[in-house]
Amino acid sequence: MSYLGVESSLTGRRWVGPGPEETRQAEALVQRTGLTHALCAVLARLGVGAEEAEYYLAPKLRELLPDPRSLKDMERAAARFLQAVRGRERIAVFADYDVDGGSSAALLLDWLRQMGRQATLYVPDRIDEGYGPNVPAMQALAAEHDLIICVDCGTLSHEPIAAAKGAADVVVLDHHLGGETLPDCVAVVNPNRQDEDGALAHLCAAAVVFLMLVEAGRQLREAGAKGPDLMAALDLVALATVADVAPLKGVNRAFVHQGLRVMAGRARPGLVALSDVARLERAPAAYHLGYVMGPRVNAGGRIGKADLGARLLACDNPAEAQAMAERLDQLNTERREIEATVREAALAQAEARGLEAPLVWAAEDGWHPGVVGIVASRLKEQTNRPSIVIGFEGDEGKGSGRSVPGVDLGAAIQKLAAEGLLVKGGGHKMAAGLTVLRDQLEPAMARLSELLERQGAGQGGAADLRVDGLLMPGAASVELVEQLERAGPFGAAVPGPRFVLPDMQIRYARRVGQGHLKLTVSDGMGASLDAIMFSAFDGPLGPALEDHKGARFHLAGKLDVNFWQGRTTVQLRLDDAAPAAVQD
Repeated sequence: MSYLGVESSLTGRRWVGPGPEETRQAEALVQRTGLTHALCAVLARLGVGAEEAEYYLAPKLRELLPDPRSLKDMERAAARFLQAVRGRERIAVFADYDVDGGSSAALLLDWLRQMGRQATLYVPDRIDEGYGPNVPAMQALAAEHDLIICVDCGTLSHEPIAAAKGAADVVVLDHHLGGETLPDCVAVVNPNRQDEDGALAHLCAAAVVFLMLVEAGRQLREAGAKGPDLMAALDLVALATVADVAPLKGVNRAFVHQGLRVMAGRARPGLVALSDVARLERAPAAYHLGYVMGPRVNAGGRIGKADLGARLLACDNPAEAQAMAERLDQLNTERREIEATVREAALAQAEARGLEAPLVWAAEDGWHPGVVGIVASRLKEQTNRPSIVIGFEGDEGKGSGRSVPGVDLGAAIQKLAAEGLLVKGGGHKMAAGLTVLRDQLEPAMARLSELLERQGAGQGGAADLRVDGLLMPGAASVELVEQLERAGPFGAAVPGPRFVLPDMQIRYARRVGQGHLKLTVSDGMGASLDAIMFSAFDGPLGPALEDHKGARFHLAGKLDVNFWQGRTTVQLRLDDAAPAAVQD
């Protein structure tokens, strides 16, 4: 049954609220724990019982941290790493150009610096080299180094890693889906190897690197030595976990919970500079890692210098960090402008092709490969379908895809590559990359659509919008937000609390920034609340609310604390709206 009778909102979604059993569980939690009803409603939705509530609200990393040796090749990887450290060997770190790759590299560079060692950082250019190790780069690194550590890449890089063999050893620390065979190297540590049990498949690459450093610390202690404090490195693990959209469950939740506390201490110059250039007036929350800081770190790899994000995160000089953060902020602005152009063209092309198919896709000459992933994400959000966006340069196209829950896009892309329809491809369940030749584009997309349809893609319309309950403007307080945040951090697989403000009058509406909508809404009885919707005019919500003509709306969104010019207020981050009249 729909919530408030909303079967089809302005974005075409049905609103779904807590059922009777969940409501009873929330009431039982209130009675047994003494926690507030709002917090208990969220815990009940997350399936947290009274016995585990206290433990859930304060996750302890020490209790949740898995044994690093539960991952295959871990002992061997850490031992080879320490051998290089003790022997003052020449070490190179080959990293992916996204936040996870940059954070992974920074973890290693910072650890080595604290041990009095240095390493060469290599991040491939997205346009000239593409994702992951390539033969020329690996040969060049092997000629000058004894050990190459590939982070957030390498699991499928058989030929490039073979090119280094005989000149340098290679260790892979990754989390992308593995193939039937592994590269011939010292170690491949990856929870998504086919011979792993999948218990840690939700880890990002930075978490894998962190576990390798935990194992290195254990081996150091067994030898009577000591390594750096790893708790101080959790800010980088938290950033990567959220930015890479890893599900915030199990140890990931503890990584982010503790990492945010470390970040609040403002000890890492790169993250401090990043916060300052983004004008954050409070300690970052998980939301800021994914939507404020992450995009800026990514901007270097998308349209600028590929290694800029990693160098910022590893930087220990505040002045240098500030300069790099400012450059990344500029690049992020340029990225948004490029993205807007590509998004408009891709959506028009996808609409012409049809948005009801199992796969939504678009391809065109000259689309910047640094933004195709973001545009694919926008198409996926708008259509509730797996989406692929490809930019062609000559006869070769580089694309990126995003999926929906329950549909494994990475495995389907890998199958296409094995069948010869793609030059290469791989990734995760929810995100993947590919390279395709122009004459194979249509058959490749047709085959991919067929594979995804078998998994159930395209069977539903717009995704339901889950809400936790009603809220009146007068009850939206800083104290309420602080209570709810105890159940966080919120993110992938653990959505934050979403409330409906029923029957609201729009007293004020205007566009701000680049396509955002600022509102002030009222219940008509004196209480009001500010609201903001980002990218509101990419869909139907912005125009409908801006030109409201006095109509009243049910508004659905998440509460957020806003800091501005020394004032602390609560605002609603708007997700959806529906006319307050009775729904059909």
